[in-house]
Amino acid sequence: MNQEDLKQAIIGGQTSLGIEFGSTRIKAVLIDQRFETVASGSYEWENQLKDGFWTYDQEVILTGLQTAYREMKQDVQQKYGVTLQTVGSIGFSAMMHGYMAFDNTGKLLVPFRTWRNATTGAAARELTELFQFNIPERWTIAHLYQAILNGEEHVPSIDYVTTLAGYIHWLLTGSKVIGVGDASGIFPIEESSHTYHPAMVRQFDELIAAKGYPWKLEGVLPQVLLSGEQAGALTGEGAKLLDPAGDLQAGIALCPPEGDAGTGMVATNSVKKRTGNVSVGTSVFAMIVLEHELSKLYPEIDMVTTPDGSPVGMVHANNCSSDLNAWMGLFREFSEAMGYGADSGKLFSVLLGKALEADPDAGGLMSYGYLSGENITGLEQGRPLFVRSPESNFNLANFMRTHLFTAFGALKLGMDILTENEKVGIDSILGHGGLFKTPVVGQKALAAALNVPISVMSTAGEGGAWGMALLASYMTNKDQGESLEGFLGEKVFKDVAGEEIAPDPADVAGFETFIKRYQAGLAIEQAAVDHLI
Repeated sequence: MNQEDLKQAIIGGQTSLGIEFGSTRIKAVLIDQRFETVASGSYEWENQLKDGFWTYDQEVILTGLQTAYREMKQDVQQKYGVTLQTVGSIGFSAMMHGYMAFDNTGKLLVPFRTWRNATTGAAARELTELFQFNIPERWTIAHLYQAILNGEEHVPSIDYVTTLAGYIHWLLTGSKVIGVGDASGIFPIEESSHTYHPAMVRQFDELIAAKGYPWKLEGVLPQVLLSGEQAGALTGEGAKLLDPAGDLQAGIALCPPEGDAGTGMVATNSVKKRTGNVSVGTSVFAMIVLEHELSKLYPEIDMVTTPDGSPVGMVHANNCSSDLNAWMGLFREFSEAMGYGADSGKLFSVLLGKALEADPDAGGLMSYGYLSGENITGLEQGRPLFVRSPESNFNLANFMRTHLFTAFGALKLGMDILTENEKVGIDSILGHGGLFKTPVVGQKALAAALNVPISVMSTAGEGGAWGMALLASYMTNKDQGESLEGFLGEKVFKDVAGEEIAPDPADVAGFETFIKRYQAGLAIEQAAVDHLI
């Protein structure tokens, strides 16, 4: 579209708005009917540890919402000379899991408890045993049950429990609903009904019956909706809350609020069965869309869903690129000390590129980039560690390959459960995250680890707010009976360029040798935890 066409599209509400609350940034993205970003805004924030819980203040949540929207609105004004008054559809997403509990007046009973809190171990273990279904510590139901186990005084007053995305949606629409993907991080979802697993709901109510609370579980949780369904409309109060300047009109349709895992799947076109995406950053997680539910419980695998309700196996490793980045910092210091300045792009390109020259198994070297504990390998704490034997082939190429391979080590062990134990079929995986900004190298390493073709799309950097805007657009622009998979594949991503790298057999064999060494050496990492203070 040319500038004038875009201006008229904005005036006519032929747009969709997605706002996502990430862990460090709230971002608002406005897209047109070609799914291209026409304006954006953001707000930087950080969680705080208060009274033993990681949280974001309720006031800051609202300030961030309004700031991100205001910046996006100003971007529209500056680019197109238009005061934004309406959009075609809106959607909100946020970090999954966590705990927001309210009484019947809408008062927040305790400060928002985020996914980051590791305070629900007892509840998670007990519920996992009860349901025979993996309940991670960060899930909402684990937070609720831990509050019950703790005898917290707010529990009898609970009228509504939701996630951050569900809270924002409720504020702006008055509707107590949630997208199925976000709901799958609240409580287990039954695949056939696409709602909270009824047998497990009964088990939970029976478990707490003796407490005599004046509520039942299903009565305090948000209603579950699928992508494409309308989830309410912006109220007058909601419009003023989002846009205190008073320009935004009420009545705009909202799609179901979703979690950041769901928007990541949408933004990478990974909602089709036998596909998946791997997000690489401080932590790393893989989301694989399954053809069927797993045969049994695995503590290493979280079972969630796509925004349209398909089962997803999620492998989440706490540690990924932080130690690699620390080594890059050391090499930068050396370069500067020698009088050779190097920008980040060149530094990563040169050093990561050396990994392509390495021995397939990284020459017998080993490292563990554990800045924190790692649930998949059973380490409660971490110590970054590099180790080699006298016979190791110690050179720069192998050193870099070692740190690339180990970034995917814990992920590999979790993924092997899916591919080897459960025989899960995977046709393709899309990688996204900073590590893939250096061409080829990260893709080849991940392809070697997972033995699956890895693609990187030109849109992979658009992020979750863009994915949320796509979900909002899907609600209003889908054809009759058009699935989310079809909408994304045939409309959004049909002409999007991407580069696929197939696994190299020599790299795959090298990684298999490496991962055996990785597993054998975990005792060294545990010893470092035990003795290095």
